[in-house]
Amino acid sequence: MIPEMDQNAFAARLAEGDALVVDVRESREYRPGHVPGAVNLPLSLLPVRLPEVPKDRQVLVICQAGGRSAQATELMRAVGIDATSVSGGTGAWIEAGRPVATSA
Repeated sequence: MIPEMDQNAFAARLAEGDALVVDVRESREYRPGHVPGAVNLPLSLLPVRLPEVPKDRQVLVICQAGGRSAQATELMRAVGIDATSVSGGTGAWIEAGRPVATSA
C-alpha cells in the first residue's frame, strides 16, 4: 500500500514550513506552474537521482494528477525514503485556487 496524503492535509503540512515537496513531472510541465517550494525531480530521472533525496525526513511527492507520484513514492520507499504521494496532484492544487509558482 502506497501512503497517500489528501490535498487538505498537504496544504496544512506545507503551512508548517518544513515540508520537502518533490514534483516528479517533467521540467516542461513543472516550469509553467508548480507548488511553491517544490523541487523538480522528473520521474524519468528519479532512478539515477535517488541519492539526492534525503532519507532523514518525510518527502511529499506530487505530479499532475497522482499516477506518477504513486510510482515515485513506491520507488523511494523501496530504498528507505519516507515518501508520501499527494492525491490529486498539482492539478487539484491549482483547481482549488492555491498559490502557484513558475520558473524560467
